[in-house]
Amino acid sequence: MNVINLRNNKLHGNNDLPNNYQHYLALDWSIKTMAIARLKVGWRGPKIIERPSDLSELKLMLDHLTGKKILTIEETTSSHWLYMELCDHVDRIIICDPYRNRLLADGPKTDKIDAGKLCLLLQAGLLKEVYHSLSGLYQLRRLASAYNDVVKAGVCLLNQKAAFLKVEGLRADQVKSTTALFIMDHINDGIEQYRNTKENYEKKFEVICRRNPQLKKLKSIPGIGDIGAIRILAQVIDARRFKKSGHYLSYCGLVNLEKLSGGRSYGKKKPRYSRLLKSVYKTAALACISAHNPIRDYYDYLLEKGLAEHNARNAVARYIAKVSYGILKSGLEYEPYKWREKKEK
Repeated sequence: MNVINLRNNKLHGNNDLPNNYQHYLALDWSIKTMAIARLKVGWRGPKIIERPSDLSELKLMLDHLTGKKILTIEETTSSHWLYMELCDHVDRIIICDPYRNRLLADGPKTDKIDAGKLCLLLQAGLLKEVYHSLSGLYQLRRLASAYNDVVKAGVCLLNQKAAFLKVEGLRADQVKSTTALFIMDHINDGIEQYRNTKENYEKKFEVICRRNPQLKKLKSIPGIGDIGAIRILAQVIDARRFKKSGHYLSYCGLVNLEKLSGGRSYGKKKPRYSRLLKSVYKTAALACISAHNPIRDYYDYLLEKGLAEHNARNAVARYIAKVSYGILKSGLEYEPYKWREKKEK
């Protein structure tokens, strides 16, 4: 295990409970100001200070505290940068999910008040952690994120062109007016640039997939290509953070959660999930059932059992997700007809 993984275990250890610390710290960071709340064992409430944002001063302040320290920061655009900068100055960092921190919406709201409330939630163990890591795979996530932005911008331009022609009631070869030609030229220039940029990203992905053993194994799954493999690995980073395959399926939005109260079921609801991963697995499922491959055989088997086509497609998407999760977690190769073992039993 390399040094990076050891540091990640230190920061994300499941046995490291919030009540094992002497200092509970919460940081509310902005470009101009930072609010730091500190709660020590035995104190009635947190002490809060507000200063102009200064990373060096913050590091010095953390280093001067003796004893075990745990720090929490809400997930924002700057949270990963702060995570990278401060991980060596505390014993653990929790980047928390702001969606779950409903207490912050109660009563007056300032940076100091928010920091104090975060500190109390941290000590009580009521924060939901958002996964962050020091792994080099985070660079892959940045690359995949930039590619997704390029694709979204390109689709926007293509839709803009289609809408413009529809409003004018014209085909592309029928545009003649000076104004329309001016607009179309600029839209077409943007589309051409988008296609070139997209092609460059895909060439980069091809090179990365040839060099990375995890991506090679993911690509061995029918329906998963270069882009799909990179999107999966970039989003998951470390499959060990999901205890079971069911947790991973929930994260991918491929299962519903049942609502129970008083022994009565109130239907099911969608969990908060990664739309990107759900799209990857749904697309992979459609690609598999449209061709001849081992997963198509699984789809046909489900239809023979009497499943409706849409349920069989969803089952195939879940199967591909489970297989990719197993590969990333265990490091083993893809076994095409593993599902037949359960059938034979």
